[in-house]
Order: sequence, then C-alpha cells, then structure tokens
Amino acid sequence: MDFSSYFKKYETLVKNIDDVCAKVKNEYGDCVVCKPGCADCCHALFDLTLIEAMYIKQKFDENFAGKIKHEIITYADKADRKIFKLKKDASEADKMGINSHKIIERISKEKIACPLLDDTNTCMMYEYRPIACRVYGIPTSAAGIGHTCGLSGFVKGTPYPTLNMDSVYKQLYSISNSMVFDIKSKFKKMGDVLVPVSMCLLTDYNEEYLGLPSLKVVD
Repeated sequence: MDFSSYFKKYETLVKNIDDVCAKVKNEYGDCVVCKPGCADCCHALFDLTLIEAMYIKQKFDENFAGKIKHEIITYADKADRKIFKLKKDASEADKMGINSHKIIERISKEKIACPLLDDTNTCMMYEYRPIACRVYGIPTSAAGIGHTCGLSGFVKGTPYPTLNMDSVYKQLYSISNSMVFDIKSKFKKMGDVLVPVSMCLLTDYNEEYLGLPSLKVVD
C-alpha cells in the first residue's frame, strides 16, 4: 500500500521540530552540547507512534540489506527482550501501587543501546532518526514534567523555551489514527499503539498486521 501521504505529513512535523531545535540551539548554543560521538540519547528508552514506526521501518528496509541488516535485527531482538522485561516489571510495580512518576523515573534511568547505534557511537539512520532523538538536547515537557539532557548546560529552575511533547504526540496520534481510519483497519485502536525502536525494526507492517479487509476475488 502507498502510505506516502501520511509519511509526508510526518515529514512536515519533523521539519517543524527541527526548526524549533535549531532556534533553541541558535539562542542557547552554550547549553545545547549535542555533538558527533555523544550517544547519551541513543541509550534512552522511549516509544514510537504507529506512523513514526512505519516510516522508520520503511527507511530501514530501503537502506539496509544482507549481513549488516541481519546483525541489526539480531541486536534489536535482544534489546526488545530487555525492554519487554523492564515494561513487565513496571506493570507489576504499578499493580503494587507504586507512584507512576517513580516508575517513569526508574525506567528513564535504564540504559539499552539503540539497535541503530554503531561501534563508533554514530546513528546509522541519523537522517531518519525519531523525533525523541531530535529533541533530546533541548528543554522539553510532558504531562507537566520538564526534562533536559543531563549533559546539557541548561540550569534547573531557570526558564527556557520548552517544547511541549504532549502537543507533538497529539499530532503523531492524529496522523496515525487518520491513517488507520482511512485504510479501514479492523484494529480500530491501532493508531494508539506505541512500540520501541527495536520492535519497530522487527515488525513487518504488512496487510495482515495492519488489519486490512480481505480482498475478495470476483470471477
């Protein structure tokens, strides 16, 4: 199927995000310390919305083949198993009544290398990296909680221009859900599903996975 119209909407959002990051870096260059070889964000745990996962998987399939693709997939499988265990433990903690913010804080401290990070601490798909990677070096907020890279020069308690990630994810969900509706997927809630990069690379976003209506053969 052709998902180019939805990918175009995603690319427009990415460009807007990049423009915001460039503006913050231009105004606070002494605080934004992102540079080649720094891979702190490449070990952070985060999830992708459906549209972003499908976009990245398509770019991955277009740019990798043979041995290196096999090696990346193999590591992605190992990483995904670790992430699954962490999420399972978090779920158990939630059932025990542990504060959700404490659970999130605990998970945020876990470090698992992204399957797309090479031996030189360089992203092998930097041009198509997720939005979470693009904004890691600037101040962001989600659910009313602020975040800055621990390696940056931003001072806690000091007001800075802050990117509202709730708004960003609202747009990502909107694109995802409109696509799910337009393709008439039987999985009505698929647009709300989140997956880590590792699972994204392991998934075949084919007609069966997307829950497309079966095509009837007419004699």
